[in-house]
Amino acid sequence: QVQLVESGGGLVQAGGSLRLSCAASGRTFKSHAMGWFRQAPGKEREFVGAISWSGGRTTYADSVKGRFTISRDNAKNTVYLQMNSLKPEDTAVYYCAADRAYYSGNLPYTEGSYDYWGQGTQVTVSS
Repeated sequence: QVQLVESGGGLVQAGGSLRLSCAASGRTFKSHAMGWFRQAPGKEREFVGAISWSGGRTTYADSVKGRFTISRDNAKNTVYLQMNSLKPEDTAVYYCAADRAYYSGNLPYTEGSYDYWGQGTQVTVSS
């Protein structure tokens, strides 16, 4: 079992930066790939990016590639989403999630692969 709590959201001007954190509890955090998703008002939740259980591999949605970076610190049971060059279209509630598999080499991009979710943190980018 993994419990996840996101933090770090807020209001930022276009072009600015934010770093989201996702603090995890549970003995198995280190064995799970972690994903970030977001949901804008009136839209479906969409994949942002994912990081392998070791932190050695990442993947990103095309819409954020080159601007967002995912990292993790397994000693602190925390995964991060560094967001740079933010745009108004990045406005959304951001969620972190833990993959259901253990020590998997995959980086899932579909919601159905993730069993554990945080409550979300709001990010608002003003123009």
